[in-house]
Amino acid sequence: MDNFFSSPELFDDLANKQIYCCGTVRLNRRGMPQDLALKTTKLKRGDIRVRTKADLTAILWRDNRNVCMLTNIHNAPAEGNFCNERGRAIKPQTVMDYNHHVGYVNKSDRMANSYSISQHTFKWTKKLFFHLLDLAILNSYILHSSCGGKKMSHRDFRYTLVRNMLVHAGPERRVPRPPGRPPDVELHVTRLEVCGSKRS
Repeated sequence: MDNFFSSPELFDDLANKQIYCCGTVRLNRRGMPQDLALKTTKLKRGDIRVRTKADLTAILWRDNRNVCMLTNIHNAPAEGNFCNERGRAIKPQTVMDYNHHVGYVNKSDRMANSYSISQHTFKWTKKLFFHLLDLAILNSYILHSSCGGKKMSHRDFRYTLVRNMLVHAGPERRVPRPPGRPPDVELHVTRLEVCGSKRS
């Protein structure tokens, strides 16, 4: 779980539903230990600070920067400074598990944004619509690939989807030319392959 969503209140609510989780968390979230968020807390590389409340554990770990984790899956690690012989910080198991599983989320975001149809607009509703449309297309591609469909790239899948949508939309409608003098340069945008060249 990313720090945009996580909070102690959410983790407790999910635990009551027997859903256990782990993720990064922002130190200014309501319910987080106040002493971890103090600006006077100076950590060296490899330092670990731990605070627990029932099954919930908050971990503040220092690598190149401070990393704050929240978990109700892992046992609380020992506090102290943990570095290897080269002086590199040793990752707690919580951080290692998070890095391993968060890769799937990053891969999904990267695939969805590779051929994004999102447009720059000030209206958040349009941004949300296009983002959800990108995710729907990506999920369709994953289902197509996992269910034994024809092997194709994400890009080819999107081209095929557009062609099929245009075929079902019917032939291109001719827009009547407005009266008056025609422009010097006539711009005419046709459909992709004009419905597949009549499916020849």
